[in-house]
Amino acid sequence: MFRAGPRARHRGGRAADDVPGTAVAPVIAVRGVTKVYGHGDAAVPALRGVDLTIASGDYVAIMGSSGSGKSTLMNIIGCLDVPTDGRYLIDGLDVGGLDEQQLSLVRNRRIGFVFQSFNLIPRTTALANVELPLAYAGVRPRERRRRALAALELVGLADRVAHHSNELSGGQQQRVAVARALVTAPALLLADEPTGNLDSRSTEEVLEIVDRLNAAGRTIVLITHEDDVAARAQRVIRLVDGLIVDDRRQPGPGGFPGRTAIGGAVRT
Repeated sequence: MFRAGPRARHRGGRAADDVPGTAVAPVIAVRGVTKVYGHGDAAVPALRGVDLTIASGDYVAIMGSSGSGKSTLMNIIGCLDVPTDGRYLIDGLDVGGLDEQQLSLVRNRRIGFVFQSFNLIPRTTALANVELPLAYAGVRPRERRRRALAALELVGLADRVAHHSNELSGGQQQRVAVARALVTAPALLLADEPTGNLDSRSTEEVLEIVDRLNAAGRTIVLITHEDDVAARAQRVIRLVDGLIVDDRRQPGPGGFPGRTAIGGAVRT
């Protein structure tokens, strides 16, 4: 039986891809991952052998132009797609042998998603939208409400819990989406162009929330094409033609200057 606990093991029984010198697995470990769409002469490589390690509490921005492979990498990290070859482990769990139902459990319990388009249910309250992942997880109604209210308070929307999504501004809708992503206490917050549909003021409000979440220890992976958004991260990864061509630490909220990642692991 699949267990989505924090001390997951891979098939060999050992904690998978542990950080050297510790007993704690990284939140993300990507090893030699390739992704090819199509077959034969029509085959199109999207990822060409990606190695990437992201530790607990890191704040990473993944950048790249259209066709770089960043969306494909995001889909694999989010367990929305599977590699053609290579291994992917999230929070110590090797997802390679999981079926679709098990992958769905991983997405529900270990990953909080924030998308550019909000993806809120229309004509449904902010509270009900945030409760939804907990309902899927079988959490009792009273506990769902308690946790959803706490998540909405965290993003500054305690006074909007009864508002329907169509009654909220774009920035408020995205903050509801952030609350929904956090309500299951996931190992990873995965945000795909989270400010792409927002004005400058709403963008700043959402990014300030993300900064605070990371400062409190949340692991963040943010997909963006905007340099000013990526500047908030501790670490920026750039993809070109399915390969990581740059992976470095930078000054910023919680960042550490002068550190460069080589071979998938950040080092000085």
